[in-house]
Amino acid sequence: MIPSKFHVMLQGYRIRPFRPEDLEEVERINRVFLPENYPSYFFIENYRRFPNSFLVAESDDGKVVGYVMCRVESYYARDQTILLGHVLSIAVSKKHRRKGIGKALMEGAERGLKGYGADAVYLEVRVSNEPAIKLYDDLGYKKLGIIPAYYADGEDAYLMYKMLDEEMEEALVEEVLGKRVVRI
Repeated sequence: MIPSKFHVMLQGYRIRPFRPEDLEEVERINRVFLPENYPSYFFIENYRRFPNSFLVAESDDGKVVGYVMCRVESYYARDQTILLGHVLSIAVSKKHRRKGIGKALMEGAERGLKGYGADAVYLEVRVSNEPAIKLYDDLGYKKLGIIPAYYADGEDAYLMYKMLDEEMEEALVEEVLGKRVVRI
C-alpha cells in the first residue's frame, strides 16, 4: 500500500486514521497515560465529525501505541469567522516515546485540520510537561498564556497555538484565544 497523506511510515510504526475498532486501545492509552479521561462517546463523536484529524500510531505488530484526537471549532471576531483546530488529546505509550511518534501524530493532525479549513491550531498542555512543551516548540507552536488551574488537580496549562493559514491575521487568532488565558 502506498502511504497517503494520512498514512505516514516511521521506523517500526505507521501513523494512520483512527478506526472504530481502535477505540478500546485508544481508551486504554488515555486511561493509563493521561489523568484526563474521556467517555467512549466523546472519542466516537470526534471521529465521526473529524476523522482526518483523529489518528493512531500502530507498531509493526499491529498494536495501537498512541493517538491524537482533534476537532475544529468556529469563532466569530471582527466580522470574520475563524476556524481553529483544537488538539483535544494526544498520548503515546511510555515504552514507545522518544521515537518521533508524537511529532508524526501532530504533523498528521495538522494536515487533517488544514484540510478542514482551520486557520490555526491550539492546545492546552500542563506547565510541568516539559517534553511535550519542547515538542510543540519544535513544531512551531507559541505560548499565548496560562490558563490557571485548568486541570482537575489544580495544575495550570499553557495555551499554545500555531498558524496554519498564512493569510489569517495572527492578532485575530490571539484575540479569540487570548480571552481564555492570563498573558505571560
